[in-house]
Amino acid sequence: MSMNWDKLICDKRLGLEDHHDTKGGVRSDFERDYDRLVFSSPFRRLQNKTQVFPLPGSIFVHNRLTHSLEVSSVGKSLAREIAIRLMPRYQGEPWVDKLRDMGEIVAAACLAHDLGNPPFGHSGEKTIGAYFSEGAGLALKDKFTPGQWNDLIHFEGNANSLRTLVHQFKGRRPGGFAMTYSTLASIVKYPYSSSEAGAKGKFGFFTSEKEIFERIATELGMVQLGPERYARHPLVYLVEAADDICYQVMDIEDGHKLKIISTEETIELLLAFFDDNRQEHMREVMTHVADPNEKIGYLRSCTVGLLVQECALTFVDHEGEIMAGTFDGSLIDHVSERAAQGYQRCSRLAYEKLYRASYVVDVDLAGNRIINLLLEKLIEAVLHPERNYSQLLLNKFPQQYDVHAPTLFEKIQAVLDHISAMTDVYALNLYRQLDGIALPTV
Repeated sequence: MSMNWDKLICDKRLGLEDHHDTKGGVRSDFERDYDRLVFSSPFRRLQNKTQVFPLPGSIFVHNRLTHSLEVSSVGKSLAREIAIRLMPRYQGEPWVDKLRDMGEIVAAACLAHDLGNPPFGHSGEKTIGAYFSEGAGLALKDKFTPGQWNDLIHFEGNANSLRTLVHQFKGRRPGGFAMTYSTLASIVKYPYSSSEAGAKGKFGFFTSEKEIFERIATELGMVQLGPERYARHPLVYLVEAADDICYQVMDIEDGHKLKIISTEETIELLLAFFDDNRQEHMREVMTHVADPNEKIGYLRSCTVGLLVQECALTFVDHEGEIMAGTFDGSLIDHVSERAAQGYQRCSRLAYEKLYRASYVVDVDLAGNRIINLLLEKLIEAVLHPERNYSQLLLNKFPQQYDVHAPTLFEKIQAVLDHISAMTDVYALNLYRQLDGIALPTV
């Protein structure tokens, strides 16, 4: 069995299936997805969420918002490269023009790929999972089904991004953001449930969104590999590649701006992606630029362009395996040897010098403490709503989070929805208030 583009590219909207039509207009439905995300509150909040480095002082580095915008730009270019190469392959098929929509679908999916990430970067995810697997939340284990418990101890920003987009929050419309099926499927990097998470703890949908994801997967003809496991929608590989390219190359650029990596080391690191002739030309171009940041910006642009071309070729060359659900690894894993070695060098240096930098670890430590206290106080409030303190605290919950839901799991999810939506600054301020460190100001 193999997937086919005619079904995979589908503009049916979640929650509006009965109103689906093929209306024309200036914008496609996939462009409407993109615009809907740009104007959404969860997307705006990304501007105040940590990417890798602490939120900037005098030196501006990436936050989740700027990262998502850059991923979207790269993803759109990558998808268009692939569409141009695939269209001659399918010339004569009645649906061939659907391939032109790949760029818009991927651009929207890239904007949404980090919407579910909690404050304080990836350490925030780990802190939430650890609260249940080894912290105070462990006492609640017997109150949940095995699937629900797996959702909690492996809390996943990817699964939470899908929930953010599709869940009908209190007072909101069915279908959540009412995104198209193809855009929603393209953000699910791990298309299986938490019971299939394995040692890495990665999965793509919570038990609460399982039925919705299965409905989308069935409509799009995605290959089912097991009871709760599917092959990826092919466009996921493009979203993943754009993310891989951006976070690796942009983190190196940020490391240079913060003077963690010297200009000379950064230049050599990025030039190593290219053959001798191209390196000679690039060095000549840099002689016309005196500003070190401009030199690195030029090299970064060249490196991103190279990796986009490499990933596009990889996708087209392996399209049969990708459509059959048998492709192994990511697109970056299959690029040419020189590009792969350059990427691996960047990855090693980022791990050694950037991700373990003292102020990155300091943010992780602070975030761990902040999120743990918020979990403790907010979960206690939903468990014991009759208490005076709980009533005061529950009044702080935004209306869309149903803290009085009929089941304990839904109540806990309301807490996690609230915390994961917080910006770093909001979480810090709430922590200070709940811990009696600071009083609110008007």
